[in-house]
Amino acid sequence: MPAAIAVLPQPPLLVPALSGDAAVETEGLREAVVAAVTGLAAAAQRWVVVGADPGGRRTVDPGTHGTFAGYGRDVPVALPGAAGPDEGAELPLPLLVAAWAAPAGVGSARGELVAPDAPVADCLALGAELAGEGVGLLVVGDGAAKHTAKAPGGFDGRAEAFDAVVAAAFDAGDPEPLARLDPDGAAALWASGRAPWQVLAGAARGCSWTAAHRHTSMPYGVAYHVALWEPA
Repeated sequence: MPAAIAVLPQPPLLVPALSGDAAVETEGLREAVVAAVTGLAAAAQRWVVVGADPGGRRTVDPGTHGTFAGYGRDVPVALPGAAGPDEGAELPLPLLVAAWAAPAGVGSARGELVAPDAPVADCLALGAELAGEGVGLLVVGDGAAKHTAKAPGGFDGRAEAFDAVVAAAFDAGDPEPLARLDPDGAAALWASGRAPWQVLAGAARGCSWTAAHRHTSMPYGVAYHVALWEPA
């Protein structure tokens, strides 16, 4: 089973150089992220980072570099580890956030990316495969982006119930509600975390977990969940 599991959102505004006036509003979220990755680093020095990207299923090597230039400022980051053959590859957003958040001392972190519309069965199977590695699992993705009229996707009344289910699952350390998330419903709500969370579910099944740290907030109408699960 994984040594521990951490869950992060992926807004570029987590990075202080990119957050501008949002720095104060997102301070609590940023503190929660730091607490989660610090706990994960204490449990495991070898990480696997799971995120969703339109480029589809692929592995990104430790040491791969990227930049937040596409999000407003050239803030260079790199996945922890020795530079691999894909050193010049462009990191997608979930891996950029993971690279930025990883504390000093993490030995290595490779990326495992899935398509945003990846079938549930494929996500669960990948998670089960990763569980056998005994690594720290860092899972990156956002909740629904339709909680208010000013949210990126506008308002959708289904968003509250969707993220209530997600938050309750993270509170309880229970992967099964995550495994049952509907891909079409998540896509309609612009919830980028659905597929990565179902990879988490596949990795966490069959074990007992304690939520050592939890945070949910919804600045700008987007749900951002942070969690750290440790073996019970």
